[in-house]
Parts: sequence; structure tokens; C-alpha cells
Amino acid sequence: MYELIPLTQQCFYIQSPAKIGLVKLSDTEVCLIDSGNDKEVGRKVRQHLDKNGWTLRAIYNTHSNADHIGGNAYLQKQTGCRIFAPGIEQDFTRHPLLEPSFLYGGFPPKELRHKFLMAQPSPAEELTPETLPEGFSLLPLPGHFFDMVGFRTPDDVVYLADCLSSRETLEKYRIGFIYDVATYLETLAQVKTMEAKIFVPAHAEATEDIAPLAQYNIDVVLEIAERICSLCREPMVFETLLQKLFTAYALTMNFEQYVLVGSTVRSYLTWLKETGRIEAVFENNQLLWKTI
Repeated sequence: MYELIPLTQQCFYIQSPAKIGLVKLSDTEVCLIDSGNDKEVGRKVRQHLDKNGWTLRAIYNTHSNADHIGGNAYLQKQTGCRIFAPGIEQDFTRHPLLEPSFLYGGFPPKELRHKFLMAQPSPAEELTPETLPEGFSLLPLPGHFFDMVGFRTPDDVVYLADCLSSRETLEKYRIGFIYDVATYLETLAQVKTMEAKIFVPAHAEATEDIAPLAQYNIDVVLEIAERICSLCREPMVFETLLQKLFTAYALTMNFEQYVLVGSTVRSYLTWLKETGRIEAVFENNQLLWKTI
């Protein structure tokens, strides 16, 4: 873990729970794509910088989930690097309490105010194409989170952030976090047609051919949607639906899984409602979800 893996002469990734991209901008300067989960990961990154005599110019965050921005504050303090984040992700990066608050739908209990959902704040600047190093391309990849992006480097390496999960992860947990299901499917369809020298998803193995994994992620989304529709043939409140999904996929309920899976299931319900497959009915002061 935390090995520096070369991809090309300029591009690398640091093996970690959420892969960290590292790109050489010159013989002495590098940038990072994301920064890992916390200060300890930041220290591992700093060791690679020191060992190779590299200066960190900037961190380009793909999105604001804690496992992608958790090393920002430490690395900026140590190196003076700039930090950039796209769109709404900039606000979440500057004010990380927004993430557990958004997931919970109110002020989050202490069980959700930890480093896995709430990183240390860092003063992110707005990420735009103009802020990127020469030859980099910004790839909009929304759906998993609000304004998530990926990057294509000058030597045709594509860093894909969290726009898809590995087969192993989906087979174990099945319901991966999604903010906007319709947009997520559009992003996966786009990714499926991409070509590059190599693709680096944050939570799957680097590969030259991303299409099969993109299709598998699409298939899992559609499978979960069908299961929700099947369960809602009997009108039910959200909590009952969530319990049945946890049971069906052998998941274990705790605060973290409740908000991550629960938020995702709400997003599925919105998509299914807006595509005319499920309706919301209010009876006896309860919101019931019912397949049409």
C-alpha cells in the first residue's frame, strides 16, 4: 500500500484506498490528482516527494469526498501548494461539515463527524480549464457527486475519480454511492466510449479498456432499480424499503451505511419517480413509494 506506480514517463499513481494521481510537470515539479483520506496518507505522499526531489505545485481535486481531499490541509501546510476543486465541490472542500450534513439531511450526529466523511478544511480555489497545467483536459464526470471531474494528461492517461467501482466492490456491497442516477448513467455511457492509453479509476484497477467495467456498473444500477420497483409493488415507507434492500444485499446497518446507502436509495426513487415508474403517495401522514 502507498507504493508509487509508474504509468508513463510523466504519470503515476499512489496505491491507496482511493488512488492518488501524480503527474510530473517538469524534472522538479509535480501535481497531485486528489490527496487521499487524511494526514497520514499525506505523510506517505510527502515521502515520495522528498525521495524523488519533487516540489508539489498543486493538488487538483476531482471531487470533495473525504477520501479524496483528506490530505489537502497537511500537504498544503508542508509544501505551500495550491488546491483546486470544481464547482460545488469547492464549497464542500472549504467547509467539509457540508458532506455529513448533506448525507444525513440535518446536523449530523458525532457518529458521522469523522475523517471518513468529514475531512479537514482546505482553502480550495475554483478549478477551471484555465487553472490546469499545459496540455491537461478537464473531463466532467457528474453523477457520483455534484460536480465531479476527471483529467486527461498530455500523454493520454485518464484519471477517472469515482465514476465507477470495481467488480469486487459491487459484488460485495452492490449499492455504490450515487447522487444523481440519471446523470450517473449518462456519465457511464460517455466513459464506456472513451479511448486512452490507460485509465485510472480511483477504486478499481488501472486498465487500457474501461468499457467492460463501465457496462458492468451500468448493469448493476439497472438491476438495483428493478429490485426497488419490485419491492414497491407493495406501497411502503422509505425505512421499510431500505431495510428490505439491506437484507437482500446482506448489508449491515450502522450510521455510516445508513446515510450512504439511504441517500443513494433516495436518489434512485427520485429517478424512478421522474421517469414514471414509481409514484409518491401520501397516506395517514406517511410518504409511501408505489410502483406504477
